Amino acid sequence: MTVSREDFEAAVAAYWDAKNAQRELSAIRDAVGAGTAGSVRGGKHFDHIALLLAKFFLDAGYAPGDIRVNTKQGLELPGYYRPQKQWDLVVTHGDTLVAAFELKALGGPSFGNNYNNRVEEALGSAVDLRRAALADAFPGEKPWLGYFFIMEDHPKSRSSVSVRKGPFPVERIWLGKSYQDRFAIFCERLMDEGLYDSVCYITSSKEDPKPVEPVVGLDWRHFSAGINARIRYLQELGLPGIDEDILPL
Repeated sequence: MTVSREDFEAAVAAYWDAKNAQRELSAIRDAVGAGTAGSVRGGKHFDHIALLLAKFFLDAGYAPGDIRVNTKQGLELPGYYRPQKQWDLVVTHGDTLVAAFELKALGGPSFGNNYNNRVEEALGSAVDLRRAALADAFPGEKPWLGYFFIMEDHPKSRSSVSVRKGPFPVERIWLGKSYQDRFAIFCERLMDEGLYDSVCYITSSKEDPKPVEPVVGLDWRHFSAGINARIRYLQELGLPGIDEDILPL
């Protein structure tokens, strides 16, 4: 069974507690050992998103022990500028970091307070791990990083944000942009710079949870294609080994 568009939309709706996810969420949770170990790293809101992403790897034959969605399972990965950092979903196989995901959101009513924090978190996490990889912290295949972000759709996130005057001019691309626009630019640049291998950026709200994808290259279709491409790439290299005891859900 593949991860469908309907699965994705149900997981986003569940993020807002707007409706029950129409999926076998408990089966995925149990399969990766998170059924009795509490919430996943991203918090209860992100449980459904994390488990949805875990399903890609379960279906591809990765062992439950390879897929970590819970703090008790060990989500810490080594850094270069700090000893380690806790990610939201980690998939490993042998000495290869198959995938590591950051799951983040920005909501109102005060979007400005956390906007810069979200930018700095995403940059810091990626740069730290990429540099650690250069220092041979991950001896297997080159690590793959994914970033999933939900911006609350709200009048304040859709409104133009002013830019403070400083000693040097701001790049014109930022002028007259809303927080939704700013984050779209940011996520595109994360991809352009190769800091993350795949990014999904959506807007949504509790009142209308159906995800809106402002940028084609950052939509769910491209994001899931990136995950599947990573899985196929490693399969060509023999990862993971086929285990007949592991069957897709």
